[in-house]
Amino acid sequence: MTEFDAERFEDKYEHYFPELQRAYRQAFETMNDSYDSELVHAIDQQILAESEPFYEGEGEFRVELPDEPAERLSAVVVDTERLEGVLERYVEELRTQLRSVFGFENSHR
Repeated sequence: MTEFDAERFEDKYEHYFPELQRAYRQAFETMNDSYDSELVHAIDQQILAESEPFYEGEGEFRVELPDEPAERLSAVVVDTERLEGVLERYVEELRTQLRSVFGFENSHR
């Protein structure tokens, strides 16, 4: 594992691309095991592919979603309440995976 440097995270795609890929992949796998795989795949491809992770300090990450994420979802039909619930859980899982990949947590929730 690469030692985490908050300043280098500002250029995350240059310095931490493999770690970011691993965190996103692990979040996808966790979500895919627990939720409807079509919905998880659609969220991954149509919403989270355009998301942006930010380091907030003290081992915490924030994931900024693209504007109007529900409107980006065209691969599946899902009601807004269900989408919001699964997306919220997916973002939390992604934050957990980012903390884990960058050494801020030793275990998954």
